Amino acid sequence: MTTVHDPARQRALVLRLKRVEGQLRGIQKLLETDADCEKVAQQMAAARKALDKTFFAMVGCVIAQGDLPADDVADMLARFS
Repeated sequence: MTTVHDPARQRALVLRLKRVEGQLRGIQKLLETDADCEKVAQQMAAARKALDKTFFAMVGCVIAQGDLPADDVADMLARFS
């Protein structure tokens, strides 16, 4: 497999994940304070979408780097998306 080589792209991915981490902590607090289920569900959907966007940004990095053949990238997308 390959890794993200570009430090700027790597940092951007880490920052995205830190934002998701904050979202997840917020969801935990909502649950602990007996928040309305619809509000919790909305925040969960937002966190899930943020993770998906981070995943596709990482795949974009892999494609831009050109380290993997197109078939391997397609396989990764099929397995994990």
